[in-house]
Amino acid sequence: MTKKKKRKPSNNKISDLTNTIISILKDDRTKSFNYKQIASKLQLNDASSRNQIIKTLAKLKAKEEIKEVDRGKFQIINNTEYHTGIFDAAQRGNGYVICDDFEDDIYIASNNVNKALNGDEVELYVYKRRKRGKLEGEITKIIKRAKTDYVGVIQIHKGKNFAFVVVDGNKMKTDIFVPINKTMNANDGDKVLVTMEEWPEKADSPNGKVIKVLGKAGEHNTEIHAILADYGLPYDFPKEIEDYASNINLDILPEEIAKRRDMRKDLTFTIDPKDAKDFDDALSFTVLENGNYEIGIHIADVSHYLEEGSILDDEAYERATSVYLVDRVVPMLPEILSNGACSLRPHEEKYTFSAVFELNNKAEIKNEWFGRTVTYSDARFAYEEAQAIIESKSTQIPADVSLTGEAYNTDQSIADAVLKMDELAKIMRAKRMDSGALSFDKLEVKFDLDEEANPVGVFFKTSKDANKLIEEFMLLANRKVSEFIGKQKPEKTFIYRVHDEPDESKLMALQGVVSKFGHKLNFKDRKSIASSLNTLLSDVQGKKEQNLVDTLTIRTMSKAEYTTDNIGHYGLAFDYYSHFTSPIRRYPDVMAHRLLQRYLDGEKSASAEVYEEKCKHASNMEYLATKAERDSIKYMQIRFMQDHKDEEFVGVISGVTDWGIYVEIISNKCEGMVRTRDIKGDYYEFDQDQFALIGRESKIMYQLGDEVVVKVKQADLEKRHLDFELIGKAPE
Repeated sequence: MTKKKKRKPSNNKISDLTNTIISILKDDRTKSFNYKQIASKLQLNDASSRNQIIKTLAKLKAKEEIKEVDRGKFQIINNTEYHTGIFDAAQRGNGYVICDDFEDDIYIASNNVNKALNGDEVELYVYKRRKRGKLEGEITKIIKRAKTDYVGVIQIHKGKNFAFVVVDGNKMKTDIFVPINKTMNANDGDKVLVTMEEWPEKADSPNGKVIKVLGKAGEHNTEIHAILADYGLPYDFPKEIEDYASNINLDILPEEIAKRRDMRKDLTFTIDPKDAKDFDDALSFTVLENGNYEIGIHIADVSHYLEEGSILDDEAYERATSVYLVDRVVPMLPEILSNGACSLRPHEEKYTFSAVFELNNKAEIKNEWFGRTVTYSDARFAYEEAQAIIESKSTQIPADVSLTGEAYNTDQSIADAVLKMDELAKIMRAKRMDSGALSFDKLEVKFDLDEEANPVGVFFKTSKDANKLIEEFMLLANRKVSEFIGKQKPEKTFIYRVHDEPDESKLMALQGVVSKFGHKLNFKDRKSIASSLNTLLSDVQGKKEQNLVDTLTIRTMSKAEYTTDNIGHYGLAFDYYSHFTSPIRRYPDVMAHRLLQRYLDGEKSASAEVYEEKCKHASNMEYLATKAERDSIKYMQIRFMQDHKDEEFVGVISGVTDWGIYVEIISNKCEGMVRTRDIKGDYYEFDQDQFALIGRESKIMYQLGDEVVVKVKQADLEKRHLDFELIGKAPE
């Protein structure tokens, strides 16, 4: 019989045991562990290791970092270093957690990210950095994933039974592993939508499956669909929704007209962009016997066709908004409604929901009325046509505007109406500005597209008097509807569009930037802040820094949102404000129509809790749609710049970081990055106080707002990233 050898005791010291034990206890702070359970997790079973664990537990208990909750069972001591926040991933694998408990964001090194992804709600442990004494953190738990579906390019590994999806953008540093039987037969190089199923503890990459093949990466439709898919937005309607919409009775019926105020004989017209396909608002104009003016703001009565609780209503609610991409609109409602029955097209009778006001020559409201109507549009103006009348003060109607109907046989013409309404709109606007409203006239980038949606030119859309005429009367309707319900006693549930006051720290940061251009803000009180912001926005008109200052000023503002809790609208200087005028493209407006009619009918208040949840959904969908719209502009800018790689452009430095400078080209507003490491001739360092990169030897400074000359280095459509090569400073 062979004598069994005894195992020699191990005297090896376990490295970093203290931190390892703390990590085990941190991972599940609700549980307690004894030394055997910890040894098992570490896969150690010799006497020396067990003794080291027992001694370390005793030391940690003595230091009061852990507590003994039962004999021999230990638990981490919860302390104030644990917080929750939202993880903002950076390009290099590290990131920051935005946490309400701290004024500054908490830096997270790449080795402390612990499988958190951009936007995730996380728990983190906060401590001070050894070197700088600044706060740093370690993510200890993923509370809620921001998303589980991602868009990326699939790489099929030939001869193997798996693939990887390389996720679009630079915020995710890991690929997603996909077994070959979960690829939906996607081809190598296809752009796909993949869902993350699990992330095994010891795996570098999460496991997932393909849920939609979007097409070949780089193709136009594929990339546009990818933008929508990335935000969970649809790009077509299910067949059952189209079928349902097609079966709605769209006739204008005598029995329905009898329930409404008949305004078909009132002079009525629309003013919209020349390429608009849906017209959800119209204006009517009548001179009253007392010399005042009756002006009606007529809005498509979408709620008449959108039966509450129907599959069509559910679809519209889920979408919550139309999405306006560079080359297309993804509508909230099927075309038969959005461009047909609910579109206030010229020479057609329509069901409308109206706000009607009697105004005097000082634009003071003498009477108001709200309710359902039936209207007839006598004419359709493009903004350019209405603008021509305003600028020329002419009563001559443009030749390509066709006018019919009884309304035109009255004494005054539509041109007279446009001129008078422009006059009243300017008075109303001046009153708003005097009350502290902000005036944002930011340039809107538009593209000339050929038949294949290739960008062949860039132009800028600006707001002129005709745009502002429509804006003022829409604001009037939105404000007065909101005020009508908001002032009722007892209080009624309603959907408000609110805008909080700007954050003081953001205003101070804005002051730091605009002072580089010689501008100054006045922080004395609310009105002086608004006044100085308006002065700033006016002063930069037409200057090189205009787009930069406009953008930065908008970023200082709080985000407007929908809620049942009315706090007013800071930017418009209104105590009451709602969205009522665009129900074709915004679901909150549909809800506002329903609630208004409910209260006109004398019914009791709706549930605030139910509508607050709907408001949150609408605000979230609006946010996603806005991000998709911006991504589509960025995508089209990169496509445009691909055809201009050999050209030099003058741009303005629009941002400065330690990894590079952002440059916005003056002629087309395309923004790209010059990486610090690519700037030749010196080693450049980031100076945060001066918003600049400064050469260590040469002392050459590239500062926020400087004009520079750049060329395209790389235009990456898939990652939607534009890299520039810096030629040098622009000549004076």
